[in-house]
Amino acid sequence: MFRALENRKRTVFILTVISITLLFYTVKTAEAGNKVIIFHAGSLSVPFAEMEKRFEERYPDTDIIRKAGGSTKMARMISEQNQPADIMASADFAVIDKTLIPDKAAWNIRFATNQLVLCFTAQSQFAKDVTGENWFDMLKRKGVVWGHSDPNLDPCGYRSLMVMQLAEKYYKQPGLYDQMLANLPPENVKSKATELVALLKDGKMDYAWEYLSVAVQNDLKFVKFDDHINLGNYNFDEFYGQAKVTVTGKTAGTTIERIGKSCTYGLTLIKDSPNPSGALLFLQYVLDPDGGLTLLKSMGQPPFIPARVPNEHDYDMLPSELKKFVEVRQ
Repeated sequence: MFRALENRKRTVFILTVISITLLFYTVKTAEAGNKVIIFHAGSLSVPFAEMEKRFEERYPDTDIIRKAGGSTKMARMISEQNQPADIMASADFAVIDKTLIPDKAAWNIRFATNQLVLCFTAQSQFAKDVTGENWFDMLKRKGVVWGHSDPNLDPCGYRSLMVMQLAEKYYKQPGLYDQMLANLPPENVKSKATELVALLKDGKMDYAWEYLSVAVQNDLKFVKFDDHINLGNYNFDEFYGQAKVTVTGKTAGTTIERIGKSCTYGLTLIKDSPNPSGALLFLQYVLDPDGGLTLLKSMGQPPFIPARVPNEHDYDMLPSELKKFVEVRQ
């Protein structure tokens, strides 16, 4: 009888262990499984495509669905059109603050930087002559075709205008900004910066404003600028603040004034995320110094390691799963 009791206890213990194991496996599968919908800046297309590939190899039951475009446009698709999304990753963290928080998101992690460059190809007019000291003269020349993305839809668009405004101040050439824009036809302003890459490669455009990471990822030639005007060094944020661009606001007939500051990318979890557990797993991968952040660095886009939020309140708002990847820092 004593032996039978011991056997029964052993059987109960084994069944309990099996049940816990199955429960753990089921929870992990549920966390990783199903679709994770990510809206992100066009400039993140290449690194996020690689992250998607590696994440799905790790979690084969997960299907990462990416939708790319100008950050402002993508955020408005969530806030105004109520399109389903799990994650938003913006080329300007301020887009999340102004468009998604507080109704659609609760926090905003700053995870990477960038800088503006002027891209061209070997076939571009004056390709052998353009430098960091004369690029603005090239943009003023009649017959030179150049463009930037729409500032109302894409942060790269209003940042392009800011660089040109700052160049006028840095090089002490009054009127330079207007002189350059006078040689820009409206049709050369595209809805997103990545459209410009195709035009450059097809020889239909001579110069285009892009992020450094996009230039590197697409093997484009580019002109780099002094830190005073490239929006790539937060130590110059006071100087950058002299640049101002007015763009359309959240609702028809309203406007927002964008003020120059260094390029800082932000990401967040959408409040009504269809798959929050899967989204959090992907966010952990993105913010992992040995995962997504390493990929960004290898593709010409300096990450913040660790990622950051500006104050303790924002840190307290983060999901517990993400806090180990984030520090409080301006």
